[in-house]
Amino acid sequence: MPVFISYSHADKAKIDLIAGHLVRKRTSVWIDRWELKAGDSIINKVQEAVEGSSALLIMLSRASVESEWCKKELTAGLFRELDERRVVVIPVLLEDCKIPLFLKDKMYADFRTDFDEGMHTLLESVAQFSNTSQSRIDEAGGTLDWSEDWGTVNGGFFINYTIVQTSDELQMSFITEVMCLYNEIATRRQLKYEAADIGWIGRATNAVLLLDFAERAKDEMFVILESTIPEKRQFVFHDPKTGTEIDILVKCRKMGNDNGKDQLINITEYFRKIIQYVRSAGREATPEELARVAEIRSTPW
Repeated sequence: MPVFISYSHADKAKIDLIAGHLVRKRTSVWIDRWELKAGDSIINKVQEAVEGSSALLIMLSRASVESEWCKKELTAGLFRELDERRVVVIPVLLEDCKIPLFLKDKMYADFRTDFDEGMHTLLESVAQFSNTSQSRIDEAGGTLDWSEDWGTVNGGFFINYTIVQTSDELQMSFITEVMCLYNEIATRRQLKYEAADIGWIGRATNAVLLLDFAERAKDEMFVILESTIPEKRQFVFHDPKTGTEIDILVKCRKMGNDNGKDQLINITEYFRKIIQYVRSAGREATPEELARVAEIRSTPW
């Protein structure tokens, strides 16, 4: 879900600069001037965006605190905070102004004297809403925490996923590691993405590939934990057309109160939820990035 930016149009030059930095850090943002088209219902579109956003950035300036429209957006954000019992509203101070009463006890990103410091604070604040390499996914009766790391080892590219599922009912946690090691051909392609500063697109493609592989493998991507001893599964993804090959090692174990029962780990469902989150939190590739992707994909493997 995007981050909604509430601001006065009198500050649009500053807003575009800040929003541009957020987009370059892969944060999905919603700004009325970027999203609304001729004929759109402004009230309906803004309401949908406020209700569907992961967070609201309230840009504070002398113009915005006097704006009735900005006041309504702030009120909607504060009501969401009370209803959802989580941080929704993030104040951003653009210049000295009268801070609204209900924002005075909140920490804010301060852009008044140091843009870089303000941007650093803001990026830290929105990371929990826009980080597409790790997150917590709330589930009925527990949570699903996951993270992704990547790099090269012995000249080969790798991606690791670490997934921790908790169950309040069972009083147990299930830890799953999925390690993907690329062969020389797949490594060469991914490193082109990384060099073009679009490595995230290649890594996202890997997650989609894993989900497709898991769905087609069916029973193979389920792991049954019969004891506290970790279980391992090994798979190989091979594309005969390109010579791409990815060795996949899955390790699972359970921790906590042992109830003596077998536990089923559904790796396919894990990746389905992770991809759904990434698509909701991440932004779309820009035209320039898509052009770089097309250029790389047009080159031989």
